[in-house]
Amino acid sequence: MPNDHGLDLDEIFEVVDTAEVLIIRFHMPSDRRLLVDTRSTPVDPPMVRMVGRASSVEERFRSIKKLRPRLPLPERILSFQWPRHIRSLAETGVWDRIVQRMAASGHPGAITDCESMWQELVRAERSETVAAITGGEGWQTIWERKRP
Repeated sequence: MPNDHGLDLDEIFEVVDTAEVLIIRFHMPSDRRLLVDTRSTPVDPPMVRMVGRASSVEERFRSIKKLRPRLPLPERILSFQWPRHIRSLAETGVWDRIVQRMAASGHPGAITDCESMWQELVRAERSETVAAITGGEGWQTIWERKRP
């Protein structure tokens, strides 16, 4: 059921609650993706990490194998676009669901990893927003203030 954010949160919660490996695509930061890999072993904790774009599904599977060489390839990778600001992940409860899923692994560092990742996501979005406003790398301003 869509909510005020124009998203079907029930469907997103279902993906977050069931996917072994999940990719969230953002409009800002546009070149980064959030990889949530809930698979774990006694020596391999679950992983939440920013990754670059992949040019194909095959490339994404290869990149996951490189990041997690001791784990078998996942059967599938679920993905969805997050068209809102990063902070709305928390406002809608999606981020809390991700943290709960990671914490369920029982690995002691899972929650700390999520907290660190949250800070990185917020910083990355802010950095790209500033670049968009000031005409930073990858952006062009439409209007520039004339310097006296």
